[in-house]
Amino acid sequence: MFNETTYLDNAASTRLDEAVLEAMKPYFFDAYAVATSEFGYSMGIDAKEGLERSRKVIASRLGAQAGEIVFTSGSTESSNMAIKGVLSALKGKKDDHLIVSRLEDFPVLNTAKKLDKQGYKVDFINVDGEGILDLDMFSDAITSQTALVSIQQANQEIGTLQDLKAISDICQDKDVLLHTDATHSFTRIPLDVSKLPVDLVTLSAHTIHGPRGIGALYIREGTPIDKWMDGGFQESDRRAGVENIPAAVGFSKAVELVTPEENERLAAMRDRVIERAMADIPHVTLNGSATSRLPQNANMTFHYVEGESITLHLDMLGFAVSTGSACFSRSLEASHVILGIGGDHERAHGSLRFSFGRFNTIEDSDAIIDALKDVVTNLRAISPLTEDN
Repeated sequence: MFNETTYLDNAASTRLDEAVLEAMKPYFFDAYAVATSEFGYSMGIDAKEGLERSRKVIASRLGAQAGEIVFTSGSTESSNMAIKGVLSALKGKKDDHLIVSRLEDFPVLNTAKKLDKQGYKVDFINVDGEGILDLDMFSDAITSQTALVSIQQANQEIGTLQDLKAISDICQDKDVLLHTDATHSFTRIPLDVSKLPVDLVTLSAHTIHGPRGIGALYIREGTPIDKWMDGGFQESDRRAGVENIPAAVGFSKAVELVTPEENERLAAMRDRVIERAMADIPHVTLNGSATSRLPQNANMTFHYVEGESITLHLDMLGFAVSTGSACFSRSLEASHVILGIGGDHERAHGSLRFSFGRFNTIEDSDAIIDALKDVVTNLRAISPLTEDN
């Protein structure tokens, strides 16, 4: 039914691991009741126990307490809940001041832009050419009236890691709450909230071979946050709506399956693609940090050719990659991330992201570069964006 594809867009979403599906099945067909306490009926109790076991697994991987994890529908809801919930809880106690970086993923970035239009004071902090936050500008932007800071642990497009230790220390020294979006870094990069003073963390299953439609928000005990969606009293009255127990169980299983060895294997594939592309194809620029980046991410600009044309030709050859950010693949608008690190529209439109997952191999790294060499050479031969123009 479907053509066989070498899938290298795992930052957008990953293939579900079969072991995750097996863990979920009992909660579709056996313990499928709504979660109930020990005073309910047996099937509801079994469902509740599965939900709470999953909460403990995810909390443990984060260095948190189980009660600090709230299940959501995904990273978009988690980030909205964190930002809007905290600003609502602190309204009247601090000015409506929010600080974010210019490279944040859309759930944070577009939430901040909307709040800015609604009258909140929002500062968008610059980054350097590798996508690393300007810590001096960041520190200077914080005032005694800042309600919340939201800085991602790792960038969704270019893979650059932020110095979350330095950022969290600044926030702690200035007594301001910190939210971090760890959608692309959770289980891939260490994050221990028992050691770092991070107050809220966005998590998602869809980037680690778990099910789509399930995420979580870590909320440090004592963090002021209002419930932002009305309804029932689920999740300790912090998030309304019937719990998606099969997905929560799948999320926890996905977390358990990620190992340091797997992350090392992903990094080897990443490095292979970067090294060969830079050596074998002329006029290539690495986007993001060369040394401090996600193990599964490689992002490069292939100059004098459009990224959309490259992805189309690669697709016909059986390779799936993204151009710009994944959410921009159907848009002619330039990536805000590439522009944010000082790139122009040409660099943005010529960028490709290769993101690796569990079901990729080192042979995939060689195969994509072999194909890419021919595609880029052929497209440059007919492109108006030549070096001579």
